[in-house]
Amino acid sequence: MKLLYVRPYEGEEQLVATALVGHEVVTCTCVFDMSPEERADIEILSVFVNYQVTKDVLDALPSVRFIATRSAGYDHLDMTAIRERGIVVSRVPHYGTRTVAEFAFALMFALSRNVHKAHADIQKVSTIGPLDAYEGFDLARKTLGVIGTGAIGANVCHIAYGLGMNVVAFDATPKDELVEKFGVRYAPIEEVLSVADIVTLHIPSLPETYHLIDAEKIALMKPTAYLINTARGEVVDTLALVAALRDGGIAGAGLDVLEHEHDLRDELALLSANETKATAWQTIVADHSLIDMPNVIVTPHIAFNTKEAKREITDCTIANITAFVAGAPTNTI
Repeated sequence: MKLLYVRPYEGEEQLVATALVGHEVVTCTCVFDMSPEERADIEILSVFVNYQVTKDVLDALPSVRFIATRSAGYDHLDMTAIRERGIVVSRVPHYGTRTVAEFAFALMFALSRNVHKAHADIQKVSTIGPLDAYEGFDLARKTLGVIGTGAIGANVCHIAYGLGMNVVAFDATPKDELVEKFGVRYAPIEEVLSVADIVTLHIPSLPETYHLIDAEKIALMKPTAYLINTARGEVVDTLALVAALRDGGIAGAGLDVLEHEHDLRDELALLSANETKATAWQTIVADHSLIDMPNVIVTPHIAFNTKEAKREITDCTIANITAFVAGAPTNTI
């Protein structure tokens, strides 16, 4: 079979080609960089979350029967168009669960100790000034609110326990082992938001989680509280978050993801689109506001980005492709 592997990281193409001997593996940055002839016989497509599989992409790949997304989430895939074509989709259900949890704490540490401010200031002045501007706070004995205690959220609870934090969590299916091992207390989301000193999000982007953290929910948080999001940008109402940060509703935020971040990466394409909604433009302007705020740290969706996690993604993707070829697809959506 012919496999198109879009935007592999350095060295990944060789790993895939070696594992899938007997199959033709081609790579590209964009499907439309290939000629119609080159892509006509591609049967398997593999993408990461930074590539949107739209109906136009699918139309350009008439022979595709299987998509192996190298991610747990699949909001970058047009599932309606995929289902209409009868294309099978597999995902990587778990990867970097410790990796992403560690990154959430990297954001917490940076915010709690004003690392981002100190670094920016010393780059400008190169001297040590009054230290009062960088006074921070300990994470120990603070209350951490964890929204979503799946594989990543569970690791967050584990790390928080080691740091001596009190953990209160919200999840549709509470896990007894987290209560027993790490003293996690489950509560309604409204209570979690109202008592937490830091709230960290670990939920997928689904229709029922869209803007789960909206103006009403943010208003429940302490004015001294911080919001951490390493999940998906769409679970937070960006306009409401900007307003709360601007008006002192909360103290700050650490964001590895932004709503409409795909459009943010390619604003020129958005400008040329004929039917871009005004709400999308509002969100992108709000994203830029977040990036410019001194009490916010924004990183470019890199919480997953370690050697270990990326290899885990690759190995699972290869296994998914092998299973499909064998006629027994695994980890299907």
